[in-house]
Amino acid sequence: MTAEHKLFAYAPAPESRSVVDIAPSYGLFVDGEFTDAADGRVFKSVAPATEEVLSEVARAGEADVERAVAAARRAFTSWSGLPGAERGKYLFRIARIIQERSRELAVLETLDNGKPIRETRDADLPLVAAHFFYYAGWADKLGHAGFGADPKPLGVAGQVIPWNFPLLMLAWKIAPALACGNTVVLKPAETTPLSALFFADICRQAGLPRGVVNILPGYGDAGAALVAHPDVDKVAFTGSTAVGKEIARSVAGTGKRLTLELGGKGANIVFDDAPVDQAVEGIVGGIFFNQGQVCCAGSRLLVQESVADEVLDALKRRLATLRLGDPLDKNTDIGAINSAEQLARITELADAGDAEGAQRWTAPCELPGSGYWFAPTLFTGVTQAHRVAREEIFGPVLSVLTFRTPAEAVAKANNTPYGLSAGVWTEKGSRILAVADRLRAGVVWANTFNKFDPTSPFGGYKESGFGREGGRHGLEAYLR
Repeated sequence: MTAEHKLFAYAPAPESRSVVDIAPSYGLFVDGEFTDAADGRVFKSVAPATEEVLSEVARAGEADVERAVAAARRAFTSWSGLPGAERGKYLFRIARIIQERSRELAVLETLDNGKPIRETRDADLPLVAAHFFYYAGWADKLGHAGFGADPKPLGVAGQVIPWNFPLLMLAWKIAPALACGNTVVLKPAETTPLSALFFADICRQAGLPRGVVNILPGYGDAGAALVAHPDVDKVAFTGSTAVGKEIARSVAGTGKRLTLELGGKGANIVFDDAPVDQAVEGIVGGIFFNQGQVCCAGSRLLVQESVADEVLDALKRRLATLRLGDPLDKNTDIGAINSAEQLARITELADAGDAEGAQRWTAPCELPGSGYWFAPTLFTGVTQAHRVAREEIFGPVLSVLTFRTPAEAVAKANNTPYGLSAGVWTEKGSRILAVADRLRAGVVWANTFNKFDPTSPFGGYKESGFGREGGRHGLEAYLR
């Protein structure tokens, strides 16, 4: 680092851990109470950045799923019988409490997940509150949503969410379900159970009736038992395509409603007339936000051949400025990978890129001595046959391909089993519309990436799943 750069070095700016009080142990949340697992099993929740044990959590099993579904069924009659305006009051109350406790929840999410505090503080928590506010507004207007004059709730919703956006995925699932009059049994991911358990406390703080929301931390066996339970009317899952296929097979023929939001391998297309600096920021946000652990990440960069060198040079300069380290530091751009298992998968796929002849470039940064870390990486010389271009890595790894014509860009973008997201960068509005219309992706961003809003539906095609979450469309999955 030069003397000139040292003048502008950032001092550490850590967020205080004292704003969140993590108990040494937590139970399951069933019928409005925290309780031990029926068989007494527990597991530990670990901070990815330090490998510190944050808390010991009860591990749900089949008997606990039985209890929780029974509680949700008992609560369904009275909850669904409330006027929509009354249900909306509860959702508004939950949204306000989330706003009031947002700093606490942001620190908790950063500790348990590993993502930077500026992401949980500035992206996750505002969106969590916004989803509850948005669906609170729909609760008394369901007859005007376009699904019939008097649409009815389905019943008990079994919901299984991933670890990459623990509280936000909870909001995407629970808010529309409750607005429509359903009750919920939710299983958070085993590596990130804490924010869901804090949400259970928020439900009690808001006076939500017992049994309307039940939270079952646990492993895949608990999720499988919830999905297979005969008294669950609706299954909603966000996670890997492989598990989504298993769920689809298990509910086939049962009459259960199902929505799946699965993996992705999003294409971020940069044309020769795109503003380079703006596009580079979009590329960085598209793949390195949340360490690339995003289902709709722009993990394939398609750049027009005539500007490829210029874009790559600018991108490498930008990546060299990213700060990797303590997720609680407000200056941190790149946090920790969520688990040792996920780090191993990212490493294996990146090594496959080397073995197949792609050229790896890694941002210059020092990795901490403890925790799970992977430096921002990009591969050039990539073809569509490379594993790094075909398989979802779910980490901070970008594959770069080139194209010459818009038709070639569209063909390469669509040459994937996934269909969740895409981005288009160009100054020409007509080109944006023409290309977006031909992309088989549920979400297409124009001159931006990874922008979300509760009023806008989100979901995919092909092996990225089916159904939509968010917006008016998100109500349909929870109405009969």
